[in-house]
Amino acid sequence: MSIATKLASKSVFMFALRIFGAGFVFVVQAAIARVWGAEALGDYLLVIAAANLLAVGMPLGFQTVGTYFAAEYRARGEGRQLRRFLLQAYGQVAAVGIAVALAGWPVTYLMGDSGADLRLLWLPTSVIAIATAVSYVNATTLVGLKRPLAGYVPDMIFRPALMLGGFAVVAAVTQGPQLLPMLWLVALLLLALFVGQFAFVVRAVRVIPADDTPRPSEQRRWWRFAAPWVLIVLASDYFFDINLLLLADLLDRGDLAIFGVSTRIFALVSFGVVAVYSLTLPDMFEAEAKSDRSAFESRVGEANLVATLLALGLFLGVLIFGRFILMLFGDDFTAGALPMAILCLALVVRAMFGPASLVLSMHDQPYASLPSILLGVVVLVAGNYLLVPAHGLMGAAVSAFVAISVWSVSLWLTALVKAKVDVSIFNRFRAAPA
Repeated sequence: MSIATKLASKSVFMFALRIFGAGFVFVVQAAIARVWGAEALGDYLLVIAAANLLAVGMPLGFQTVGTYFAAEYRARGEGRQLRRFLLQAYGQVAAVGIAVALAGWPVTYLMGDSGADLRLLWLPTSVIAIATAVSYVNATTLVGLKRPLAGYVPDMIFRPALMLGGFAVVAAVTQGPQLLPMLWLVALLLLALFVGQFAFVVRAVRVIPADDTPRPSEQRRWWRFAAPWVLIVLASDYFFDINLLLLADLLDRGDLAIFGVSTRIFALVSFGVVAVYSLTLPDMFEAEAKSDRSAFESRVGEANLVATLLALGLFLGVLIFGRFILMLFGDDFTAGALPMAILCLALVVRAMFGPASLVLSMHDQPYASLPSILLGVVVLVAGNYLLVPAHGLMGAAVSAFVAISVWSVSLWLTALVKAKVDVSIFNRFRAAPA
């Protein structure tokens, strides 16, 4: 079986699990929209977006490089070094999380009308963010230790199931929209879930020998890679959470709910591409560490091919069936069908131009990605203010598509110039035998 075939089969399996878990997500969002109304759904989506963004910041970037260092220390048998890395990562989650919960709410005063709604829900939002941050560190560590299912399944399956359960319990015992008690119940359940997953991380780390001598210089190395990567992950993996907050004062609550649901479906679709690169990351790291350029380019080429074909197939699926999925939330939500397809087309562009940020970091240039990301964010903000007031949902979708395309091409060019590596799918076709 070829590398591409193995990669595709594993990616499809993980994506199937994600789809199964997403069923719970869609049910809870549709239930909130139908039972409590679109305005309550809009507030719920704002809470989840804010919690996700806060969670990315709490480990101070250490979760973004967890896979890299876990794979490296596992390969070298440096268990003590890995323990020191994780102690610092989880310690930062605890310290920053407590600070955010107790003193972060004044930021909501800078967010206009949407901030007023979020302010009332700040404490449960913070607890959800802390639990999510723990899950991020758990997942990236377990992926680096070649246990991707243990890393992803709690977030893919159990997290959405607990959210559905939290809504069902609160809706059954209360009357009318009761978002605050629902969020508190969900927050405590998620915290218990991911603390349980942390126990699994501890067991996995204990298998690695701890007779190595820690290197003091490693801490500087952690920060050097983590600092730019927290911005990279925020702008890429949580692009639409940022965008949802930016659009909060440009779209009314009904349209914001429609766009929010569309972006959640996009996030589900994009996981198929994320899974491809996650599964091949440890092998890419090992090839780079051994200076095996041929093996490295082969891994990148196979991953790009599978990711692009998968993204194209998912785009076509959303284009054909997206309208019927959105009908679950109510007839008004079908207005998001074409904008959602445009968002998914951006995923094809991103997959075609490859994991440029990752390759730049492997070539010891982690900060080289930041100008391209900044360019993408500037294009997004400008596009929103130029297009959304006149074109609503379509304007928001086109603005996001252009921004993702611009930064994907810019990152590819940066990697080509600085690292001398073509990470796009085109390189694989050029290298293919005639």
